[in-house]
Amino acid sequence: MGGDPVAATSTAPEFLAAELLRAGSELAAESARFAAMGWMRGTSGNLSQVLARDPLRLAVTASGLDKGELTETDVVLVDELGELLPGDDRGFRPSAEAGLHARIAAVTGANAAVHVHAMAAVEAGFHWPDGVELRDLEMLKGIGHSAHDETVVIPVIQNSQDMVELGDAFEAVYKRPADGIAEVPLVIVASHGMYAWGADLKQARWHAEIAEWLLRFTVRTRT
Repeated sequence: MGGDPVAATSTAPEFLAAELLRAGSELAAESARFAAMGWMRGTSGNLSQVLARDPLRLAVTASGLDKGELTETDVVLVDELGELLPGDDRGFRPSAEAGLHARIAAVTGANAAVHVHAMAAVEAGFHWPDGVELRDLEMLKGIGHSAHDETVVIPVIQNSQDMVELGDAFEAVYKRPADGIAEVPLVIVASHGMYAWGADLKQARWHAEIAEWLLRFTVRTRT
């Protein structure tokens, strides 16, 4: 994300403000990238960027739109619960999953999150519902861990249509850096996909791409 999060208001003009349009442009570009990879087929998946922290405000890709064809205006502004802020009369709505994006931003301090339906994440969650163990893989360095002599567990949580329940499940398995345990910047939602996050949208994308490679390798080599 370019620069620090900036203040956002719930008034109608803010939905056309330069900062929201900038976020929309970046989110649209990443959506097109993920759609081309087959990770955001049709209208599935969603991406977010933090625009303000106090109170928490996020730009989130609008629901029901082809993720390979988004434009800079195909975003909505949501609050700390993932709810659409008043003032946007365009008829757009956020996905219900915006609530989990907001929880991830609040809990992890990340400024961006991506939710994609990469098949490797769904398969890994199916095979290892209690978490996916990874070890001795060079690519682990890309998600902030050692390539050798460390066991990294990507957490898996059960799917739910209740975002409070899903958010609670995420928070229960999240390892905070303050706990003395290096963060794993992603979580798998069983039978659904994965969420990855980062300090900005580019880093969130890197984490998703690297995690997909690690998960794909692990699924292919399972015994």
